[in-house]
Amino acid sequence: MTIKYDAHGLVPAIIQDASTKNVLMLGYMNEEAYQKTLETQKVTFYSRSKKRLWTKGEESGNFLNLVDIKNDCDNDTLLVQVNPAGPTCHKGTGNCWGEDNKPSYGFFSTLEDVIAERVANKDTNKSYVASLFSKGINKVAQKVGEEAVETVIEAMDNNDELFLYESADLLFHYLMLLQAKGFTLKDIENELKGRHK
Repeated sequence: MTIKYDAHGLVPAIIQDASTKNVLMLGYMNEEAYQKTLETQKVTFYSRSKKRLWTKGEESGNFLNLVDIKNDCDNDTLLVQVNPAGPTCHKGTGNCWGEDNKPSYGFFSTLEDVIAERVANKDTNKSYVASLFSKGINKVAQKVGEEAVETVIEAMDNNDELFLYESADLLFHYLMLLQAKGFTLKDIENELKGRHK
């Protein structure tokens, strides 16, 4: 791989979790750090403050286990995909921006959080989610069944707008059912990954 190091012999290395795809941190590598990373399969940087090589986790044990390294289109920035062994930030968070390194499914993760919040608040007068949950898991499951039938009916028709509307209803209620059973999208992902092997 051709790497264009800067005038100080360094190249920025963006560290990304290979599984969650979250950006964990930014560090710098020189040629020696890059080669050591390849040899040990543990991400090693050149510390500009310590003026030496520094393997992430050498003191904490929270190593960044190498999965892959890619170079950008200009050959002057590395994307280093890793499996982190613990929190990445020295402050104990999942990344250096103070966030947890949990999987994100975009807006679906937001919906999971909203559902959890409304169930916890239990305000059945203001929340459809809380109201449905208060009736028990059988009612939640029944609603998923109703929405599934409506989705199938619309799939056989030619009205794409109604099909998408019912599909959204089905998915929303399915997310509710998952939580009612104590599961999340991550559990479904794990099940599908297991089948993929």
